[in-house]
Amino acid sequence: MAENLNIDWSNLSFSYLKTDYNVRCTFRDGKWGEIEVSTDENINLHMAATCLHYGQEIFEGQKAFRGKDGKVRLFRIDENAKRMRASAMGIKMEPIPEELFIEMARKVVELNARFIPPYGSGSSLYLRPLEIGITPRVGVSPATEYMFIIFATPVGPYFKEGFKPTKVAIYREFDRAAPLGTGKWKVGGNYACGMGATAKAKAAGYSAALFLDPKEKRYIDECGPANFFAIKNNTYITPKSDSILPSITNMSLQQIARDLGMNVECRPVPLEELNVVEEAAECGTAAVCTPIGEIFDEGMNHTYIISKDGNPGPVTTQLYNRLRGIQLGEVEDIHNWTTIIDA
Repeated sequence: MAENLNIDWSNLSFSYLKTDYNVRCTFRDGKWGEIEVSTDENINLHMAATCLHYGQEIFEGQKAFRGKDGKVRLFRIDENAKRMRASAMGIKMEPIPEELFIEMARKVVELNARFIPPYGSGSSLYLRPLEIGITPRVGVSPATEYMFIIFATPVGPYFKEGFKPTKVAIYREFDRAAPLGTGKWKVGGNYACGMGATAKAKAAGYSAALFLDPKEKRYIDECGPANFFAIKNNTYITPKSDSILPSITNMSLQQIARDLGMNVECRPVPLEELNVVEEAAECGTAAVCTPIGEIFDEGMNHTYIISKDGNPGPVTTQLYNRLRGIQLGEVEDIHNWTTIIDA
């Protein structure tokens, strides 16, 4: 259980807080080495490493939850492992074996058990797995050596509003990813591309930027930190595009929607459809399931009002509660999504 660390667990922000340990593993001479446990927050990195010059860097986001029954759960960790392998192969990095990924995730949770927020606090232990190319390169070519690290830090809600409708903005002069680019892989460069729009949105009082498709600017793509979905006529609708990161949370919410008797559509979502949707939200490991109340399109100087009364919609609320219930052991895990950790 969480020890007395003088932490206000119920008022944590989504930011880095030092914990006790991180775990590391290096790929060298054609094989992955032994798992190393470290207390060092720093990396000894060559100044010509490929991650610094040619963007060979990928990462994941995962959470560990202290449940109502006192048990600690990881949510769909196998899917994080698969997605990270896909990202690695996408930019010619060494894929991390799924077994190694899961073993290191379990270990970092166990080693930092005292930092797992208590049940009922609304917070969780956030895991950040990352892989970087560490071979010195001046010419453009993939590394032959890689470092895989997982660190953990306790976090509160990604959006300070919590489970309340947020306002997002569309800025057409920015793209999150290029057509046929790296949008479907979780690489740091995608987030760098979105920082201009995100900074502009936050400066104007919005919680995030919502991007349109990079080819035609006609369809909804995704938010800077999360996927997008909408509710209409008992149907869960989420954009389909090769430039969108396949969110594990979105995948899970789609299944929960089916479990609740809803239809699910994964298809291009034209911007004008926002005029007729009943609810909208952004979803991801960090965002969980955050309702969207308004969407401002700067280019058209138009605001789409999604939440007429300023409250989360009933379907989004039901989806959120079911997802969180599974993660916290309050709702039966009928799909075997959670992994119990002895911590």
